[in-house]
Amino acid sequence: MTEDNLSLATEFTLTGFTDHPELKPLLFLVFLTIYLITMVGNLGLVALIVTEHRLHTPMYIFLGNLALMDSCCSSAITPKMLQNFFSKDRMISLYECMAQFYFLCLAETADCFLLAAMAYDRYVAICKPLQYHTVMSQKLCVQMITGAYTAGNLHSMIHIGFLFRLTFCRSHQINHFFCDVLPLYRLSCADPYINELMIFIFSGSIQTFTITTVIISYLFILFTIFKMKSNKTRGKGLSTCASHFLSVSIFYGSLLFMYIRPSSVNEEEKDIPVAIFYTLVIPLLNPFIYSLRNREIIKVMRKIMKIS
Repeated sequence: MTEDNLSLATEFTLTGFTDHPELKPLLFLVFLTIYLITMVGNLGLVALIVTEHRLHTPMYIFLGNLALMDSCCSSAITPKMLQNFFSKDRMISLYECMAQFYFLCLAETADCFLLAAMAYDRYVAICKPLQYHTVMSQKLCVQMITGAYTAGNLHSMIHIGFLFRLTFCRSHQINHFFCDVLPLYRLSCADPYINELMIFIFSGSIQTFTITTVIISYLFILFTIFKMKSNKTRGKGLSTCASHFLSVSIFYGSLLFMYIRPSSVNEEEKDIPVAIFYTLVIPLLNPFIYSLRNREIIKVMRKIMKIS
C-alpha cells in the first residue's frame, strides 16, 4: 500500500438520501417542512408548559423535557442534512461527527428515561390516585429529570471516548444522512469489536430497564382501567394509553433494531429507513400524540387563542 492509502481520515463525505439531482429540491422541502413543524411543535409545547402555572405538574414537566430533547435530536441532525442537499462536497469533519452523535445520543438516552418516568407517573396517577401527590413529589420529579440528563451525558461521553481508540483509513464515505457511530465503525481500520460491545452493553441495559418500566407500568394501568365500571371512562383511558404506547413502541422498536440487533454494524442498507423514524418521525409526532389528545393542554391553548 502507498502512503496515501494509509492516510488517516479526519473528514468524511455524507452520501445522504439520493444521488439524483432532480429529487433533491423536493426532498429538501419535505425535510425542511418536517423540521419546522417539529421545532414549532416541541418548542411551543415547552413554552406553553413553562408559562402556564396549571401545567406545573410532574406529567407536564416530563412532557416538556421530552419535547426539549426531541428538539435537540432534530437540531443535531437536520440542519447539516438540509445543507448537504445543495453542497457539492457534503463534507463533515471527525469532530463534527462526534458532536452530532453526542447530542443525538444525549437526546435519545434522555428520551428513554423520560418515557419511563412518564409511564411511572401515569401508573401512580391512575392506580394510586390518593397517594399521587405524596409519591410523585417535586423532589422525585427533579431527581428523575436530573437522572435522565446525567445518564444521557454519560452514555454519550462513553461512546465518544471509545471512538478515539479507532483510526479511519478505509473509505472516507459515510453511507448515511448523518454521522452515526455504526457507519463510522465500518470505516475503521482498527477492530471496532470493543466499541460494538460497549453499545450492546450500555444501550441494551438502558433500553431493557426503561422498556421494562414502561411495559409494567402500562400493564398495571390497563388492569386498573378494565376494572372501571364506567364505559366512557374506560374508553378514554384506553384511547390515551393506546396513543402513548404507539409512540413508545415505534421509538423503542427503531432503537432496538438499529443498535441492538445482531450484526448491526454490517447491515448498512437498513440504517437510513430505521434512523428516519427515531431522528425525524418520532420528534415530529410526539407533540401531537401527547398534546392534542390532552384536555388540559387543549384548554390552555384555547384560552391563549381567545386572549390573543
